[in-house]
Amino acid sequence: MRKIEVVAYTPLWREHFEREAALISPILVGNLIAIEHIGSTSAPNLAAKPVIDILLEVKSLDVLDTCNAALQHIGYKAKGENGISGRRYFQKGGDKRTHHIHAFAKGDDHLFKHRVFRDYLIAMPNIATEYAKIKQNAAISCNNNSALYCELKSDFIAQHLALAVQWHHKNNL
Repeated sequence: MRKIEVVAYTPLWREHFEREAALISPILVGNLIAIEHIGSTSAPNLAAKPVIDILLEVKSLDVLDTCNAALQHIGYKAKGENGISGRRYFQKGGDKRTHHIHAFAKGDDHLFKHRVFRDYLIAMPNIATEYAKIKQNAAISCNNNSALYCELKSDFIAQHLALAVQWHHKNNL
């Protein structure tokens, strides 16, 4: 069973992302548009589950699907859409999960949402601190139930994603 814990930020998360990006990028050459660090581990000083979230923007999900074996060779298990239409999701590390890949085709709205939420948390450290507290409380309350952990954060995420989109448009980012 996976243990859900939220830990203090470490700059090593950036290095972990960069190391994985260097492994992933050559596999996707020709199809890869962008590879980015997203999620809580991408926001400095934000407490998080120690799992690196990686966003892939690709030209074609069908072409990406042909790379599953190569991604598996470097430790990533393909999970299909995993509940989000138009996404390809991969996990690395099994019960001791270390990385997630969230891949979308160019133009998918999820790309914008992931980026704007990340940028908002980086630009608003007070909001990031509030989010960290919510995540820490959720980790304590969820009894290692990942669905419950996500549910306990969902209202905050929905509210602040909407604010992040407004912030983005207001600042013409």
